[in-house]
Amino acid sequence: MNRCGQSVSSLAKYYKIPLERILVVHDELDLPPGVARFKKGGGHGGHNGLRDIIKAFGGNKEFMRLRIGIGHPGQSDQVADFVLDDPSRRERELILDAIDEAVDVIPLMLDGFFEKAMNSLHSKKPAV
Repeated sequence: MNRCGQSVSSLAKYYKIPLERILVVHDELDLPPGVARFKKGGGHGGHNGLRDIIKAFGGNKEFMRLRIGIGHPGQSDQVADFVLDDPSRRERELILDAIDEAVDVIPLMLDGFFEKAMNSLHSKKPAV
């Protein structure tokens, strides 16, 4: 996943998809499990996969993201192990629920209503 930029850029080039029409789905330490959020543009926030995609597109950051919350281990030196470990059963359920909620609003986004899809997803209350 850390080196996905070449794959994303190759597919975009082959299918002639402009960067601003690409949706990258990724795990997000800054959101708790059960929360999904759309975002357009921005930096990589330390996420190596995003960093590689941005690099592959010559520094262009203007793609859409679906951020799936996984929570944070609490200490920076534990992040690598944390993201590679399996979530607890409850965290997994919350993450899958958040993905389902995001998938429900993807058709709005595909129809060109990114803001509406984003507002719909962001207004959903996460399971506890």
